[in-house]
Amino acid sequence: MRRLLLSNDDGVHAPGLRALHDALLPHARLRVVAPDRDKSGASNSLTLSRPLALASLDNGFYSVDGTPADCVYLGVNGVWDERPDLVISGINHGGNLGDDVLYSGTVAAAMEGRNLGMAAIAMSLVGSRHFETAGRVAASLVGAAEQLSLPPRSLLNVNVPDLPWSEIQGFRVTRLGYRGPAARPLEVRDPRGRLRYWIAAVGENADDGPDTDFAAIEAGYVSITPLQTDLTRHAARDDVQDWLDALT
Repeated sequence: MRRLLLSNDDGVHAPGLRALHDALLPHARLRVVAPDRDKSGASNSLTLSRPLALASLDNGFYSVDGTPADCVYLGVNGVWDERPDLVISGINHGGNLGDDVLYSGTVAAAMEGRNLGMAAIAMSLVGSRHFETAGRVAASLVGAAEQLSLPPRSLLNVNVPDLPWSEIQGFRVTRLGYRGPAARPLEVRDPRGRLRYWIAAVGENADDGPDTDFAAIEAGYVSITPLQTDLTRHAARDDVQDWLDALT
């Protein structure tokens, strides 16, 4: 039986993580290592300023007082003798579409698995009701994972519409869309009258063309976007070289 490492960024007690565990339990041997609290927006950060505490919970899950990437690092990199065959992060409470992947702890947990040499999938539900649908999607992907060949240092970002399974239209391979700029931060006063700022909601869709993850979700399809960890803008290298040459 395949060995899967499950993690998330919503915390070890999140319903989405339990739904993912329950959906995959018949198909694999599972280990769950997740943050002890909500770490949404943590991106790829690692905790380097202090040691991490790993705690075993009554339900067999493990919690870490760190980030999603910390959890996968500990789960893959030597805390246990057996390395997993696949890392799955989620099921996130809300979508990770377009530019969201730059901030997402859900995607970061999968990316850490990929960086450590594991195949990896990030799972998100674009809503907060139909976790059983996203669980069925995860189970179907895991069942076929051995037949998928991805280039090195790549992973899958999966977003599931918040619909009953019977209303899912199918699966689409997509590219990331783009959002416009976020709104200005919201100014608030704390109980002592000091000015504080809430980060505002994400911007409106700026690129939601027919091949994007946004469009797939809007049409009721599961969006599957292959991601790479190489952020180099290769098409711009010659332009930058020409610019540098002109300076000399």
